[in-house]
Amino acid sequence: MRFIDFFAGIGGARRGMELAGHTCVGFCEFDRFAVASYTSMHLITEEQRAYLATLPLQKRQKEILKDEYRNGEWYANDIRDVRGRDLPVAECWLFGAPCQDFSIAGSRAGLDGDRSSLVREIFRLVGEVREEDRPEWLIYENVKGMLSSNRGLDFAFILAELDERGYDAEWRIFNSKDYGVPQNRERVYLVGHSRNKGRCKVFPFEVSDREDSLQVKQIGNRYSEHRHNHIPLSFEDCAGIAPTLDSMEGGGRNPHIAQFVDLTTKNAELTDNARCLKARYDAGVTNRGGDNSGVAIFVQDQSKGVQTDE
Repeated sequence: MRFIDFFAGIGGARRGMELAGHTCVGFCEFDRFAVASYTSMHLITEEQRAYLATLPLQKRQKEILKDEYRNGEWYANDIRDVRGRDLPVAECWLFGAPCQDFSIAGSRAGLDGDRSSLVREIFRLVGEVREEDRPEWLIYENVKGMLSSNRGLDFAFILAELDERGYDAEWRIFNSKDYGVPQNRERVYLVGHSRNKGRCKVFPFEVSDREDSLQVKQIGNRYSEHRHNHIPLSFEDCAGIAPTLDSMEGGGRNPHIAQFVDLTTKNAELTDNARCLKARYDAGVTNRGGDNSGVAIFVQDQSKGVQTDE
């Protein structure tokens, strides 16, 4: 299935779709740094990569934004400037429109805000595309605050827009902790399916049985003397999990992994799951300690040739 990646970021949704066997035919992203990363990770050839590596960093960052490095894939900078006639034909559109105005961490401006209101541009484009070329599937991802924004009226508007354009919709909240990642990260996935192209039920998905999740057991606490605020760390019994470097033991590699720490309280507390990362659109991750956390990920153990958790 062909798909277009709107509000593409650095291509996380694209990666998932490609792993499922689908083909991206174009993307739209406003932030030039995200476009540079997206292009580097998904579009350039190995020959282009080798050439870019010979350039100084600042020149490389500008060079990769040239059209030639996208190797013929359709691209748009600003969705507000795109017209339906410009789009390549695709069976699916992905769009994770900006979440700041829906998030409970933001001002909750909802569809009246400057960012989350950009989802309206998707509905405009669907209306501009010839009916025979409209996507069969629309997949929309956002924070769960979208459901309650403006007392639920914003979500009602989104459903009404989909209905007016001939799409039935299903939605569900998913939490990353149910799929092998030790982080509470709840997101709404809404799937629209064109009535003109048959009916297909998508949800519910079965959640993971968590056999692939990290199973950790607290075995003790201690303070790091290298941190000015003396954050307590918890080290875990992690059989089958790749060890981390432990500076407290002179750099030795012990089978330990630090549990997540909630830094929002005066007396920092241990948590079983990582806190979500929060970011300001124009300044990256905030400098509030409680907004940051580590997440254990799957890595390749080169010594054994098998995948382990770290």
